[in-house]
Amino acid sequence: MAKKLKITQTRSIIGNKVKAKRTIEALGLKRMHHTVIHEDNPQIRGMAFVVRHMVRVEEVEE
Repeated sequence: MAKKLKITQTRSIIGNKVKAKRTIEALGLKRMHHTVIHEDNPQIRGMAFVVRHMVRVEEVEE
């Protein structure tokens, strides 16, 4: 089975840099406590790393 990443926004984008705000938008997160599921690949992991202080990342099997 393919691994996926469950990414949940835990902190607000208010007061953060533009790069972090755009990364949150690129991940598809719209508001706090919103969760999205993405394929596990280096691009998504890199975006999650940039905003690691604002999101929670979990691996899920689907």
